[in-house]
Amino acid sequence: FDPLLIESKTAATAVLMLSSPEEEVLIKACEAIYKFASKGDENKVTLLGLGAVEPLYKLISHENPTVRRNAITVFGIMASNPDVRKLLRELDATNSLISRLAPEEDVVIHEFATLCLAHMASEYTSKIQIFEQGGLEPLIRLLGSPDPDVKKNSVECIYLLVQDFQSRAAVRELNIIPALLELLKSEYPVIQLLALKTLEVISNDRETRVILTEHQGLDQLLKILETKEFSDLHVEALAVVGNCLEDVDTMQSIQRSGGLKKLLSFIEVSTIPDVQKNAVRAIAKAAYDSENRKILNEHEVEMCLVNLLGNDNDGVKAAASQAISAMCENLASKRAFGPQGIPQLVQLLSSDNEEVKESAVVALANLTAASPSNASAVAEAEGIEPLINTLSAQRDGAVANAAAVLANMAMQEPLRLSVLSQGAMRALVGPLRSTNSRVQSTAAFAVAAFACDADARTELRNANGLGPLIELLRSRNDEVRRNACWAVMVCASDEPTAIELCRLGALENLEEINLSTGHKNNFSKGALEKLLDNNLSQKYGQMGYLSSSNIITDGFYDCGQIQPGVKFLSLEELSKQELTDRRAIIFINAKPQNTVPIPFRPKSVCIKCSGGELFCWSNFKNYSILKKGYIIFYVRKGKVKREEEKVKEEDVQIIPEVQDEVNIENVPWSPPCDIVLLEYINDASKTILPLTTTWKQVVALAQFVADKMGGPIERDRLHDFGWELHISEIEFELKCNVVPIGKVKKGTFYHRALLFKVIADRIGIGCSLVRGEYNRAWNEVKLVDDSPQGITGLLLPPQEYIIDLMFEPGNLMKQGSAEADRYKCI
Repeated sequence: FDPLLIESKTAATAVLMLSSPEEEVLIKACEAIYKFASKGDENKVTLLGLGAVEPLYKLISHENPTVRRNAITVFGIMASNPDVRKLLRELDATNSLISRLAPEEDVVIHEFATLCLAHMASEYTSKIQIFEQGGLEPLIRLLGSPDPDVKKNSVECIYLLVQDFQSRAAVRELNIIPALLELLKSEYPVIQLLALKTLEVISNDRETRVILTEHQGLDQLLKILETKEFSDLHVEALAVVGNCLEDVDTMQSIQRSGGLKKLLSFIEVSTIPDVQKNAVRAIAKAAYDSENRKILNEHEVEMCLVNLLGNDNDGVKAAASQAISAMCENLASKRAFGPQGIPQLVQLLSSDNEEVKESAVVALANLTAASPSNASAVAEAEGIEPLINTLSAQRDGAVANAAAVLANMAMQEPLRLSVLSQGAMRALVGPLRSTNSRVQSTAAFAVAAFACDADARTELRNANGLGPLIELLRSRNDEVRRNACWAVMVCASDEPTAIELCRLGALENLEEINLSTGHKNNFSKGALEKLLDNNLSQKYGQMGYLSSSNIITDGFYDCGQIQPGVKFLSLEELSKQELTDRRAIIFINAKPQNTVPIPFRPKSVCIKCSGGELFCWSNFKNYSILKKGYIIFYVRKGKVKREEEKVKEEDVQIIPEVQDEVNIENVPWSPPCDIVLLEYINDASKTILPLTTTWKQVVALAQFVADKMGGPIERDRLHDFGWELHISEIEFELKCNVVPIGKVKKGTFYHRALLFKVIADRIGIGCSLVRGEYNRAWNEVKLVDDSPQGITGLLLPPQEYIIDLMFEPGNLMKQGSAEADRYKCI
């Protein structure tokens, strides 16, 4: 057949020619396609659409070396397109490409095969294929190729492959270090740069760092740092040095050779921010080892880092702050940073750069941990306000560490009060609502540190911070849950906060935590006990027991045994319910009714009575009659009651201006004073308290209580006592289920036991209150028996007794005796 010359102007024709059996046609077709593909990514997509990849893939294994070379060059160009790489993976082209790296192949084939592999190694799936098909060994061998392009492509491919830990271990076994160190001497900066980047990645492994040190790699790196012409390589060289300095042996070696001193001076002298930043990061990495910190402290690295805090570059400031954080583990360094470093770190809290702010507050958290002097230094540097502002920062790390610093400061009372005066508790509510577990944990810890102050608990309660705190009790994170339990335990130190915590469901959450062996912790049990100890009404309702240390105060009420899952209502809520046939709620309140001044004219006279209350009288002109008497007004259930009482002249104060009206509806609700109970307490104080022994006081008080509650009852006539009807009549009279205990004149076991406990607590007799079944309740006291006859001075251990308040008032029955069990109806 005579030769046929064809001129084609379309890529499609060239693609068709790739299927020709003639080698000359294949060579020319590949050349044409290479030129077309080199012109842009759109042309590569066009060739992919024309189906050029499949025939080209067959040609890279062609027996003709020129055909192979030209096909490989096309692949090397086209593999920059992700769609082409996807098809190459499907064709498993990596195996054929690796086989083209054989020593006998042409340098051009090596160049474009490594280029193609470098493109493919940018994706994880291809990395696995190259590793599993043995691509690392020929790539490392080609690092010694005389062709710079082959070196460049090979080291770039290796750099991408070693991002995976399996490849890092493999290249170490294949002895890659000498080849990479040799590339550092290359005249081409791009090759040096890729070699340094590869060293940076693989030197994260300690075994590799040891090999690098053995081959004098640190000396080469330091030479690069000392050479100004290599300033574009300093950042990467410092990153490798930083990895190497993590090892104590390397640190000691570089110290002996004077390299550490050079490195520190290099940090101070350099004017390139990225270089300074990476040099400081190298110091920070080294500082994570305790021996390294000692060496750095000996070289006075602290002053160098403090100076860098004033750098103009935000990246350098952040890196210096991070290095300070690492160095704080050394106590000498922590002390050295305090005087000069803390004021500068406080200034950085106001930075607009979030990374700088976070790094500075982390450093402050480490500096103030277990260091009262540094905590005081933060306050002296006026750091409280910026720290509180940082609690609303964008980064969770900044918020968490700001809370940690404030918690560290709270360990000293003057600092705690200073922080609280600037609204710290209100500012902590936001972090409590965070979704980040670390922020939640440190915020709860800070609340626990500050809530020992009563004003702090009030502020947290008023800022609606108790709700988010209780939510943290449900956290799945152990540390968050632990710190939340701690905070609840501290917050429950006063009755108003404890009642609010119970209202918000803290009790149920703590009970659930304590039932779980995996969730309960050292603070969950303490929090539950503290919560109930400061909310005795709920404690008695749920647990049916009050110890001798649980002192009943005004506002206590007994609403019977609370069943699981039933909401515990406040006394105010119970008092507003309509009258029902349910068990009466017995409440305790011997506190005199508060009075409310009601002025009638712009000018009034304020009169102070003996009880401390202030009263207003409207007739300013008749001042002289105040010596004889005056009119006062009491607010009771929305009605004004007028009474007349004597007053001393010196108790009169003139108020120039007062409001014209007082809105009675806005007066806070409080239970009415139980005057009868107040009389009981006064009588008991006069008659029982003077008795010489506790035994006599207990017996006398038992008889006193029984006398006030209907007297002794015969056991056989208990069913005729009629206390239920009596209580119902009181409820009907009051039109309310809530009954003051002083109204009860026929009381059964639980009425008498409650009254005994109330009066005993007021006059200092220790006793417990226990609820039984079938309307039973009793008091337990611990008393010391008299010495046996004929023996004096013998101190016997106290015995526990049950007090009979019903049948033989004053009879003391030993705990566990048949008589006591019968009384308890066991």
